[in-house]
Amino acid sequence: MCGLTGWINYKKDLIPQIDVIKNMTDTLALRGPDDTGYYYSEQVLLGHRRLTVIDPEGGKQPMTREIGQYKYTIVYNGELYNTAELREELQKKGHYFLSHSDTEVLLVAYIEWAEDCVYHLNGIFAFAIWEEFTHTLFMARDRLGVKPLFYYNQGEDFIFASEIKALLQHPFIDPIIDEKSILELFGLGPSRSLGSGVFKNIEEVQPAEYMIVTDTRRIKKTYWQITSHHHTDNKNQTIKTTSELVEDAINRQLVSDVGVSTFLSGGLDSSGISSIASIHERKKGLQLKTYSIDYEDNDKYFKGDYYQPTNDNYWVNVVSEYIGSNHTRYELDNTSLATSLYEAVDALDLPGMADIDSSLLLFCKNVRKDNTVALSGECADEIFGGYPWFRNEEDLYYEGFPWNKHLDFRKSILSKEIQSLPYESFVHSKYQEAINSLEFMDGETEHSKAVKRLTYLNIKYFMITLLNRKDRMSMANSLEVRVPYADHRLIEYTFNVPWELKYEDNIEKSLLRKALANFLPEDVVYRKKSPYPKTYNPKYDFAVKEMLKDIFKDKNAPVHQLIDTHYLSQLLDQQLPFEKPWFGQLMKGPQFLAYIIQLNYWLEKYKVRIEL
Repeated sequence: MCGLTGWINYKKDLIPQIDVIKNMTDTLALRGPDDTGYYYSEQVLLGHRRLTVIDPEGGKQPMTREIGQYKYTIVYNGELYNTAELREELQKKGHYFLSHSDTEVLLVAYIEWAEDCVYHLNGIFAFAIWEEFTHTLFMARDRLGVKPLFYYNQGEDFIFASEIKALLQHPFIDPIIDEKSILELFGLGPSRSLGSGVFKNIEEVQPAEYMIVTDTRRIKKTYWQITSHHHTDNKNQTIKTTSELVEDAINRQLVSDVGVSTFLSGGLDSSGISSIASIHERKKGLQLKTYSIDYEDNDKYFKGDYYQPTNDNYWVNVVSEYIGSNHTRYELDNTSLATSLYEAVDALDLPGMADIDSSLLLFCKNVRKDNTVALSGECADEIFGGYPWFRNEEDLYYEGFPWNKHLDFRKSILSKEIQSLPYESFVHSKYQEAINSLEFMDGETEHSKAVKRLTYLNIKYFMITLLNRKDRMSMANSLEVRVPYADHRLIEYTFNVPWELKYEDNIEKSLLRKALANFLPEDVVYRKKSPYPKTYNPKYDFAVKEMLKDIFKDKNAPVHQLIDTHYLSQLLDQQLPFEKPWFGQLMKGPQFLAYIIQLNYWLEKYKVRIEL
């Protein structure tokens, strides 16, 4: 994986500004620690940082290909999983290749098909291609939004980068938040509305979207979306097809010139990936490396509940022994978990999912010591209906985001200056925007429509929040993490599978369980779902509360502008529990408090200016 930057201006010579693009590109060093490259002409500056995974010599960027008077240059972040097929197809059309890198294949695909190249791609990607002869920029992002791409489009300047921090390094772009930003932070946060960069004038290319930039126009187009159609396969064929799609997605994503490992929690999703990956690696005479996360004294303090009935450690050992992996368990201490909240903000450029972020950041830091690439089990719950809100009728028919229901609680902790902003109408408008493009078939039951609507919302919002987290926390450690369940072919197929097959015998993710049955022990296949592991140690709660109290005591702390810190201090002093979750089951009391800590740090570190 990599980081990319660019600046276009059609009215002035940018070559004297090369230091600007270098400074922007330097902020992405962790995304690409292995190499740096630049391309510049009068109207465009491009920068690239590279993390080498495939073809160290042949994949250098920016990469340029000239055909007659036409000259094409690409900066690219991602991985194509159908490189071999694309190369063969393009060779039949008369194209040649000088490397075996997917970068060159992607560039040639654009030369052959122009903007239609995106329809041929299977992978995770964000890229920009500059055509020197026509002075045209083409940018695109993968279908599910695994890889990020932000931009600033004001006046004569079009500036883009993999991360917000790179944009903020440009002298024209100020770290400003306005009313819309506040609504994003407290109405939706830590998720974001599609296309929002939270900061004023910073936007993001949406998943499955491409842009064309010329001196006279800016075109956006959505090139892929999930559609409804009748599912005609019977039960056995559905299980077989799902199993084949899952196995193929995993095997494609194991292609690498460096060693590949997997994250293993002992749950169905990661265990399925690890088992299939172990078979793949054994065929090459290798032993798969697997990694799990735990927390200091969690065995001592863990108490099962509806969301997490069992501890993961036992199941991790069962799966690792079954598949024969070389397993490493990393135990995180609670002090580091709290102090790393700040580093997680640096990675995300925004307040995020608190210790859900910082724990992954620390985990990736450890995994990176011995690996460059890992596979992870994100996205299965969204497409197979694994979350509790798929089974809770109140959530299923809720006209909004079920993980974001408690706006009254969110508003209660805000300062008077911003408490009266239209949070409810803003959030509802984003909900409506998200589902507007979803179509149903004639004859569908209300329950079928509700499940489809919620699945669609999960893919559009909840899943991309987790994918953003995964990308930033891993890339902040120069670790490439791939997500096989985000394969668009698998999503297209399973979206229309009836709920009765996904939830057969009242068992969540029944379809995926049956699809993976040949790869895992039966007790692992039917283990009840557990969410991402969190610390249960009261030491973490104490650390977070003390950090927050210190912030509240500081009269110059910027968070006073946005939070009713007096009210929140009273709640802390009274040691009252925070009953309502901030963001579904992932962010409850300790995570909510940590979100405020991250908010204050973000305002301070990024020198955020508030304009209301």
